[in-house]
Amino acid sequence: MVVSSPANVRPPKRSFVTRYRHALWLLTKRDLRVRYSTSVLGYLWSILDPLVMAGIYWFVFAVVFDRGDNIGQQPYIVFLLVGLLPWMWFNGAVSDSTRAFLREAKLVRSTSIPRTIWVNRLVLSKGIEFVAALPVLALFAIVYGAGLSWQVVFFPLAILIQCVLTVGIGLIVAPLVVFFRDLERAVKLILRFLFYASPIIYGLSDLPENLQPFAVFNPLAGIFSLYRSAFFPEQLDWYAVVVSAGMSLLFLAIGVWVFKRSERTVLKEL
Repeated sequence: MVVSSPANVRPPKRSFVTRYRHALWLLTKRDLRVRYSTSVLGYLWSILDPLVMAGIYWFVFAVVFDRGDNIGQQPYIVFLLVGLLPWMWFNGAVSDSTRAFLREAKLVRSTSIPRTIWVNRLVLSKGIEFVAALPVLALFAIVYGAGLSWQVVFFPLAILIQCVLTVGIGLIVAPLVVFFRDLERAVKLILRFLFYASPIIYGLSDLPENLQPFAVFNPLAGIFSLYRSAFFPEQLDWYAVVVSAGMSLLFLAIGVWVFKRSERTVLKEL
């Protein structure tokens, strides 16, 4: 009986999913390391931006115009933060997707890993920053007495739907910017408009009744209502959530189709 020596035993091949996940995690860690290794404040930068924005809007609406009781729900600062934090994830990932291929063109051309990783890594790294900022939201909720509802169990569902939506939009934007460089500026303008068109500084119920049926077709509306239901149960709108989930899946399908159709041409253009 012949026994194979250890030197002749080949290690088992890893599956495509395992290799993809490994490469995705390595690139995500590299992004986070590069982003914070040269920063003195490090983690604080991921929460300073939404905190400053929340402070500005709270001061303008609750102090200057004394409308804090008429917009959203109390405590208004918590209402703002629970909308601003996921917005920063969405806004940052979509904005960075416009440079996903252009910033590292040589590496994209020379590596054989699936090119969708260059978008997914941005969504994942920004998502990690979002999760890392949640303790700050919890701290504000405790300080200002915002009660935690059992509907906090829907938080993971909101994260999942937002992840699907952001990946889908990223897969559309990333390759198209390679062909149409002006699209990068157009995306920034669209995001600026989308910020005010989304229920971030206000709730869906704060809109005029004739606008609410149209507002739910903003895929972020249902996502934000899920997040807010953790502290403000009245904000949960299941119709908006279903619409958001359906539109997120639609954006993902369109994104995958656009990406596959343009991938070879993108590599030639880089």
